[in-house]
Amino acid sequence: MIRLLLWRLALAVPLLVIVSLLTFLLIAVAPGDPAATVLGNSITDERLAEVRAQLGLDQPLLVQYWNWVSSAFQGDLGKSLLTSQPVMATIGQRIGVTMSLVVFALIVSTVGGLLIGMVGALRGGWVSRLLEWVAVVASAVPPFWLGFLLVTWFAIQAPLFPATGYITPAHSIQGWLHSLVLPVATLVAAPMMGIAKQTKDSMQESLAKDFVAALRADGMSERRIIWRHVLRNAAIPIVTLVGVFFIAMLGGTVFAETVFSLPGLGSLVVSSAQTGDFPVIQGVVVVLCLGVVIVNFLVEIAYGWLNPKARTT
Repeated sequence: MIRLLLWRLALAVPLLVIVSLLTFLLIAVAPGDPAATVLGNSITDERLAEVRAQLGLDQPLLVQYWNWVSSAFQGDLGKSLLTSQPVMATIGQRIGVTMSLVVFALIVSTVGGLLIGMVGALRGGWVSRLLEWVAVVASAVPPFWLGFLLVTWFAIQAPLFPATGYITPAHSIQGWLHSLVLPVATLVAAPMMGIAKQTKDSMQESLAKDFVAALRADGMSERRIIWRHVLRNAAIPIVTLVGVFFIAMLGGTVFAETVFSLPGLGSLVVSSAQTGDFPVIQGVVVVLCLGVVIVNFLVEIAYGWLNPKARTT
């Protein structure tokens, strides 16, 4: 198990390097000049050349990338071109909003998906077929469209929740939870039904195996068979799917935070792209990539715990 985890950690390093390099190159060839963004309306050829030299933009791309990577390993992701605030500080101010949104959405979708899937697997028949159709429909619903519908229904027509804004937990726990209800609901539809379908399929497959019949023949209670054996045996693909949906939710926060005006990383990327604040964009991408690596690492731990065969691979 330890060897497997060390191997996964070793693979994470080149992944971060590749993502950061590709992001750096894409930003480098994107329209716009960071030096012009810094100068604003007071652009002259002399000032433009001076600022480009200060930012290191007059150096070759690989040299620029190496300088950025060297600083990044020391915890310095550069400074915002517009505010001159350190990128790490800007991300630190907003990452709590994004993580609150994603973690709550993941908990709701996982718990709800497991319960719905278990009902579908144990009941079968029309319940199972209905679950199949609902999962297909939920996966086809665009998050931004669902967000607008939720705002129309539950913030305008029936003002139960705020349409926009975010309240920090330090200010009010109730207000914090209240401000997250609609954004979380926007993110959970497809993941919840996807997890429900996977749970149903995996449990039905496990219930049809010989070991379940043997446990029933030994007189073990149905509840114990379900919770201790069937669900754990079915959990392996579910854990993998939960990790995939967590990563997808990180991308989905761009829509949710934009629709509901939440000050998170998703809205930060959108505003930075609009203003050409390239250091902030690159910093957010690298931090999100690091989050993906951490999630994959946790999935590997859970997978190894559930499946002893994986520990020897």
